[in-house]
Amino acid sequence: MPSNTIGGDGTITRDARSRYRQRAEGGAHGAFEAETKKAGGTPRAEVEVTRGAAPADVADILGEGGAEVVIRRRRMYDGERLVQLADTFIPGFVAEAAPAVAQLDTGTGGIISRMADAGLAQTDVVEDVTQVPATADQAEALGVEEGELLLTITHTGRTEDGRAVEVSRHVLGRGWTLRYGVPLA
Repeated sequence: MPSNTIGGDGTITRDARSRYRQRAEGGAHGAFEAETKKAGGTPRAEVEVTRGAAPADVADILGEGGAEVVIRRRRMYDGERLVQLADTFIPGFVAEAAPAVAQLDTGTGGIISRMADAGLAQTDVVEDVTQVPATADQAEALGVEEGELLLTITHTGRTEDGRAVEVSRHVLGRGWTLRYGVPLA
């Protein structure tokens, strides 16, 4: 499958057809690192891990209404260029089964691999892509105007029995193309 690319003009094409299968290639600590390296970029992430309540819509997806979750906030760079903000919300039962998801360094393959190691492999992923107005903080971080519409990917990973084990919100800076494929046979 094709991997992601970074064009000469800095445009990033995120190819979702293969990104989660490649998350540990070359010892990468997740899909972003693997795909950015493969595209010739220099991935870097600033990570903050806390515990707290998920936003109401995320808590509904996780079935964690008001319960404490692990929150991983990341600023993801290609070199010195901030290309996305990503917040991941992980329910308590996952953090108990796979404590490494609450560490700054989650090891090769990232949190999805740590979940799989604990018997919580994601077998179904849904990504909803929407446009949302940039908040003041997002606008400042990504170098856009407050209120400018930004692509946002809400990734929900579920286990074979349908339990949601992760919700990640990726807010993308300018210059992204998202590519999805649908098997027809």
